[in-house]
Amino acid sequence: MTEHEDHKVEKEEQDESLMDKISEKLHFSNHSSSPAPASSSSDSDDEKKRPTSPAPEASSLGSKIRRLFGRERPVHKVFGGGKPADVFLWRNKKISAGFLGGATAIWVLFEVVEYHLLTLLCHGLMIALAGLFLWSNASTFIHKSTPHIPEVNIPEKPVLEFASALRNEINRALAVLREIASGRDLKMFLLVIGGLWLASILGGCCDFLTLFYIIVVVLHTVPVLYEKYEDQVDAFAEKALHELKKQYAVFDAKVLSKIPRGPLKDKKKD
Repeated sequence: MTEHEDHKVEKEEQDESLMDKISEKLHFSNHSSSPAPASSSSDSDDEKKRPTSPAPEASSLGSKIRRLFGRERPVHKVFGGGKPADVFLWRNKKISAGFLGGATAIWVLFEVVEYHLLTLLCHGLMIALAGLFLWSNASTFIHKSTPHIPEVNIPEKPVLEFASALRNEINRALAVLREIASGRDLKMFLLVIGGLWLASILGGCCDFLTLFYIIVVVLHTVPVLYEKYEDQVDAFAEKALHELKKQYAVFDAKVLSKIPRGPLKDKKKD
């Protein structure tokens, strides 16, 4: 019995030592493998912290749309960025509405009512002079102060500046017309001829005052609408321009290339 018990005790001690070794190995393996998830978690944290670069499609959307007429500046800067631009783009609604309302009143007065300019000037001066004359003479009887009539003088400097600017613009237009007539740029020649032809059609449909009123209305409506729907209009214009270039290439190959060039262009090539 004693030998059997001793053998049993030795077996239990061996089992305990074996279990201790197994537990030590498991504990060591857990310690050695524990930094791996930490490193993976740190990698995931680094990936989260890294700034996500925008998709190339989203970043290139703005560059895909070409602005109308190759424009790179805002619409307000195209119109000069001053008070005229504020009026055309309705930055000050009272001034814009007043200018458009005044132009409408003038057009209705001369076109609808068929009032003549000379008659209007004469009647306006008659009413103003008669009113001031009666007020000046009646002020002694009604014990009122006489009307203050301001002295109106046309300053010399603004008139000279306007005349100088007008002279520069006329000279520039004459230089452009001379360049077109010399036969150097066929495309510009066709554009000018088309514009003059369109203007002649408009002149035959309406008189100068109506045409001027149409231009005023267009300047007060088209720019502000274009500024509001700028991206849609530019995308449509780009497609239309691409199609026009294709048609012009066909027309150039079939017709324009067979027309002889001007002498100035031949000399320039030599």
